[in-house]
Amino acid sequence: MILKANRESKSKSTPMSKFLFWLLALVCSIGTSGPALALPISPGDRVKVTIPEGEEFSGIFEVNLNGDLELPFLKAISAAGLEPDQLRKRVSQALVQQGFFQPSFLRVSLSVVQWAPVQVFVIGSAFQPGRVLINELSDAEQTQTPVQLSGQAPLNRMLTMALRRAGGITPTADVTAVEFKRGSRRQVIDLSGAFTGQPFRDIPLIAGDQVIVPDTGIVNPLIVRPSQITPAEVEINISNLTVPAAGNSVAGIGSQARNFPYGSRLSHAVVSANCAGGTSVTNARRRAILVRTERTSGKTTVYERGVEELLRASTDSGNNPYLMADDGVACYDSKMTNFQAVLSIFTQFLNPAVLIYDRSIP
Repeated sequence: MILKANRESKSKSTPMSKFLFWLLALVCSIGTSGPALALPISPGDRVKVTIPEGEEFSGIFEVNLNGDLELPFLKAISAAGLEPDQLRKRVSQALVQQGFFQPSFLRVSLSVVQWAPVQVFVIGSAFQPGRVLINELSDAEQTQTPVQLSGQAPLNRMLTMALRRAGGITPTADVTAVEFKRGSRRQVIDLSGAFTGQPFRDIPLIAGDQVIVPDTGIVNPLIVRPSQITPAEVEINISNLTVPAAGNSVAGIGSQARNFPYGSRLSHAVVSANCAGGTSVTNARRRAILVRTERTSGKTTVYERGVEELLRASTDSGNNPYLMADDGVACYDSKMTNFQAVLSIFTQFLNPAVLIYDRSIP
């Protein structure tokens, strides 16, 4: 019945209805399949222009600091922010408009042969905000002649790389509302997929772009772990110059005890420094100190926790703080151990006095 009705409606369709049908299909196809995301041209990029009928316009050219492409005999062509195919069309238009070619006889090929390092700005909730350099060229790449590679994908010029070069985002960052700014153009991007595995848009950057990471003021445990936009590990300073270890070398505090995966807590440092365990009567009441200096403000914060209560504490970051780069961790003995140390000092002084007294008695 449904098939019969469809056939009847199809046979009664008018030319106008067919036109509207195809127009709707065209609109839907445009809305669902947009152009592929290409890396935009930035100052310093080198492009190869090939014009079979115009060798004097062909060659490898570098986009200048103003973002313009300068070809022989042509006025400067604005290139920064354009995709390579858009720049190719702009070169063709310039050659035609300035009277060098007729449109029907012009063929232009343009491709990027070397993507330049770019400086971008990271603002807000990052460990080292400021101007960062991404996509640095190796010594060999700086000296060798650029070679054309079709389909080059410089992943080091993406937004996630800029955040990583800025030290990564902090535990209080709002990854759902990272702002990207290029000139007057602004866009808000959700980067939570870097932690959940869901797809997210990683925007290619050009020189002068800005990335703004808002701060929530609340620690989010879900983003305090290694990822594309957070540190892989943190290096801290540990001191355990107390009983039961009389020195850091004896305590086994080497490189493995100073480097921790990002997301580790104070309790991990305490265990690695051999501050925990041993005789319960003397060691259970040891104390641990965490000293942290904020890089941006210079403010120093001190956390003091009992070792035993720290090991048994909940995962609350207030009770068991996360470790951050350059933190200082020190262990102090319990009152029982301190009392033993005081007794040993008295013993050291009393023993010689007793010997002298014994010898003085006839």
